[in-house]
Amino acid sequence: MPNRTARLALAAALALGAVTFGTAPTPARAQARADLVVGMRLEPPHLDPTAGAAAAIKEVTYANLFEPLLRVGPEGNLIPGLAERWTVSADGLTYTFLLRPNAKFHDGRLADSAAVKFSLDRARGADSVNAQKSYFAAIAAVDAPDPHTAVVTLSRPDGLFLFHMATGDAAIVGPDSAAGNKQTPVGTGPFKFERWVAGDRVVLARNPDYDGPKPALERVTFRFISDPAAQVAALKAGDIDSFPQFDTYEALPQFRNDRAFTVMVGTTEGETILSTNNARKPFDDVRVRRAMAHAIDRKTLIEGVLFGNGSAIGSHFPPHRAGYVDLTGLYPYDPTKAKALLAQAGYPNGFDTVLKLPPPIYARRSGELIAAMLAEVGIRAKVEPMEWAPWLEKVFKGKDYDLTLIAHTEPLDIDVYARPDYYFNYKSERFNAVQAELDRTQDMDKRNFLYGEQQRVLADDAVNGFLFMLPAATVQKAGLQGMWLNRPVQANDVTGVRWK
Repeated sequence: MPNRTARLALAAALALGAVTFGTAPTPARAQARADLVVGMRLEPPHLDPTAGAAAAIKEVTYANLFEPLLRVGPEGNLIPGLAERWTVSADGLTYTFLLRPNAKFHDGRLADSAAVKFSLDRARGADSVNAQKSYFAAIAAVDAPDPHTAVVTLSRPDGLFLFHMATGDAAIVGPDSAAGNKQTPVGTGPFKFERWVAGDRVVLARNPDYDGPKPALERVTFRFISDPAAQVAALKAGDIDSFPQFDTYEALPQFRNDRAFTVMVGTTEGETILSTNNARKPFDDVRVRRAMAHAIDRKTLIEGVLFGNGSAIGSHFPPHRAGYVDLTGLYPYDPTKAKALLAQAGYPNGFDTVLKLPPPIYARRSGELIAAMLAEVGIRAKVEPMEWAPWLEKVFKGKDYDLTLIAHTEPLDIDVYARPDYYFNYKSERFNAVQAELDRTQDMDKRNFLYGEQQRVLADDAVNGFLFMLPAATVQKAGLQGMWLNRPVQANDVTGVRWK
C-alpha cells in the first residue's frame, strides 16, 4: 500500500477516533445487585420489533419484552420460546407449535394460539410494515385448533422457516395491544415495560407473572450514549454496568488492563459493506463496481477503524458459519487495476459521487477512510453524514443514494439480494435461481453448498464493497455474568444475567 494512503488512512482514523481519556478513579468491585444498566450507542426509533428495521429495537426488546415462537440462544442454536415444542411434517410444509399453557401478555391476556395466528397473519398481510416480510411469504395458512396449539402450513418448503420464526421480527404480539407497541410495548417476556425517557433511557421491570424461570434482575435500564468519550467516562464512573457493541475500539486496552472490568470480543452477523445503488449510473456498470473493490484496502480499514478487532470478507456471509467461502482474494488492493477498469468503463478521469453515512462510529470512520482510498483512483466521493431516522427513510426505504455504508446484522440474510425492491437495486437471474433452490432445500450440506454458490455470484458481480465483519466487543464490570459473548441475533438478552 502506498505510504500516502497509509498516512491518509491513519490520519483519518485518528482524527475521527482519537479520544482523550482521563484517569477517573476505578470504581469499587460491584456487590450483589438486582439492577443493571446497559449502555447502547443508538436509541431505538420505537419499541415494536415487528415494525422496524433498526437493530436497536431488538437490542432492547428481544427475549426481554417480546418472545417469538422459538428463540435463538447465545450460541446461535434454536431453543423454546413461546412454543415449548414443535414438530415438522415429512414434506416440510406443516409446522405444529405447542405453546406454553400459562403464558400471558403483560396486560394479563392469554398468549394463546389466537395471538399466534393474529401475529403471523399481521406480519404477512398486504398492509404489513414488518421489515422482514419475506420471512412470512411462504405461509399459506395459520390455524388454531385449540388454545395451546398453532399449526402453520407453508405453500412451499422453506429451509430457514424455524430460524426466521425465532427472530424479533416474528415476535408474538397481542391483538388488543399491538397497535400501541411502538410506545408502550406489551409482550410475554420475563421483563415488562416501565418507562421510556426520550433521548436518555428505557427502563424494564421484572414481570412477576412470567410463567417461566424468573430472571435474577429486578430492573434493567438501557442508557443511550452516542459520544465515544462519554461512553468511556460513563463506564469509568460506574454509571454503566455493561456496554455491548462497544465500538470505541481504541479504548479496549485500558479496560483490559483494569481489573474492575471484563472485556469480551466475540462474533456478530454484521457484514459491513459499502452499499451500492446498482441501478444508478455509473454503478450499473460491473467494471466500476470491481474498480471500487480493488481500490479498497481492507487491512488498513480494519486497523484504522476496528484497531485490529475484525476480519475481512469478500462476499455477504460470516466466516464463522458453515458454508462460508473465502473470497477475500478476488479483488486484492490494486489502485492501478482500479484505474484501468474505470478507464474501460469510460471514466478515465474518475467521477463525482456522494457517500451517505449513518451515525454508527464504524460507519463514519470507515466512510472517511474509503473516501480517501477512492480518491486515489479518481472517484471523488463527497461524504454526507446523516442521522439514523433520515438514513432509514431516504436511503434504506427511499433508495435515494449513490453509496452508503452499513453493517447488515440480521443472521443468514444473504437472501436479501433476491428481493426485487431491496435498496441495493440488484437484479440477478443467477442469484435468484440459487435462492429458489435454497428455499426448497432442507439438507444442511446442500444448503451450505448453495450458500457458497450465492457468495460467488455476489463477489463476481461486485454488488457491494464487502469490507469486514463487525466484532462484538463488550466492556462490563467485573462480577457480571450472563451477557452474551457472541451476537447471533440482534439482541441484548439480559434474561440470564446476574451479579456474582
